[in-house]
Amino acid sequence: MAAELVRTRHPRDIEPLFAELPDGVLGPAVELRACLLGELALIGSGGGRRSLEAYADRLRELGHPLARLPRTRLDIEHRLAVRVRGLGSVKTAKQLRSRFPEAPPTDGGAVAGRGARDARDDVRANAAARPFRAGGWAREPEARFFTLPSPLGPGDFGISFIKELPLRCLAGEGSRRGSALACTTTPDDVLNELFTASYVGGVNGHGQGGAYARLYAWESLCALMGLSIGVPLLEAVRCAADHRWLRFMAFTDWFHHDAADLAFAVLDPTRTRIAVLAATDTDAHRDALG
Repeated sequence: MAAELVRTRHPRDIEPLFAELPDGVLGPAVELRACLLGELALIGSGGGRRSLEAYADRLRELGHPLARLPRTRLDIEHRLAVRVRGLGSVKTAKQLRSRFPEAPPTDGGAVAGRGARDARDDVRANAAARPFRAGGWAREPEARFFTLPSPLGPGDFGISFIKELPLRCLAGEGSRRGSALACTTTPDDVLNELFTASYVGGVNGHGQGGAYARLYAWESLCALMGLSIGVPLLEAVRCAADHRWLRFMAFTDWFHHDAADLAFAVLDPTRTRIAVLAATDTDAHRDALG
């Protein structure tokens, strides 16, 4: 409802809805207005309007989860909900290599990968996976965390390293066409994919409104970096620049190789902590029909 109002009404027509501040009860009426603020932020409207600013401040006082989001779109969010001609999902190794610089395999990466230790964290994993769960992607995403006994070599964060991690998504790597590869990417690319996973939803799932899709994307990105859920998002942006980000692709049976496949690996600034997030989607109904 909030998205529809923002699409069809001018912000000045929406502003009267915020004349009265919430009294402390976070009911449906307050929820609608919180979502409206989130949708307005995504399209760059509503800023500087006193009643909207006052309402946003009140939501922060009440601890509403959407109040954590900035009232304006951050630079790192420049692609959220924006369609770019020619930039669809990446489904082949050729497409991945054409859009991102490849991180070549190294012997040092393979050796380091074999020494990685599982650092299970269910709370962090749930936050990282939420965009895909909220969007109803076909398979339960894999969110894993690992530590290294010593810093990873500067050039060793690549597919050789990833292939040695005990990941479900890489089980039987090479059993299908092609081979695994990894390419360097940027945090804005990862944030956009996380947002899209929730906003558009899976083939047989359901998309979220822009406000919550944005929130889930940020919570996932922060989880991948090991940041607390309440960290200011501008601080998260600064931290993101200090991490290294990879997209990787593997033709294993875990991935459906159908509607969408995504896999990311993140290396922290100490080069001793790694996060991996993988997800896959398919038109299961179509497949069931043969």
